[in-house]
Amino acid sequence: MTHTVSLTLDERFRAAAAADGLLDVAYDVLPDTPIGSLLVGVTGNGVCRISFDAEPERHLEELARLHGSRVLRSSKPVDRVRLELDEYFAGRRQHFEVEPDVRFLPEFNQRVLAELARVEYGTTTTYGALAEQTGKRGAARAVGTVMNRNPVPIVLGCHRVIGANGNLTGYAGGLERKVQLLQLEGALL
Repeated sequence: MTHTVSLTLDERFRAAAAADGLLDVAYDVLPDTPIGSLLVGVTGNGVCRISFDAEPERHLEELARLHGSRVLRSSKPVDRVRLELDEYFAGRRQHFEVEPDVRFLPEFNQRVLAELARVEYGTTTTYGALAEQTGKRGAARAVGTVMNRNPVPIVLGCHRVIGANGNLTGYAGGLERKVQLLQLEGALL
């Protein structure tokens, strides 16, 4: 009986902390997506983390370093992102309304991700094209590094970026997930 009460108290504490705006980052694990478990983190400015590595302990220190020390697992603040991801995976959403919170990234990375956000659902672009759009012609490798470190994949669709020769290249979530996401969007048969 005591265990049940402590869970309820814990859940109430987490919900109250989120409701009172006491969290720098709220996060939750979405265990049942079509591409596996995802860790999702949100700040008051938007979604700050989507990770294919859903082990919270691996992310807490970095989230606290980037956004503030008040990081807590709380599902309610993540609900909007969860809903939009569910709609995306069900094929009912092509554009995310949640704002990505990437303000902590270097300016170049922010520019690259802003250009990435313009790549439409169901289409692809190349690393070189993104580099050119940011005014850094010839910086395809640097763009590749930004894609690999994209803190909010899916919302900022780095899976839509392919090699200049049309080949799929590396993806932080693994090439299998990249293929799944491109197939979901109809960009890859």
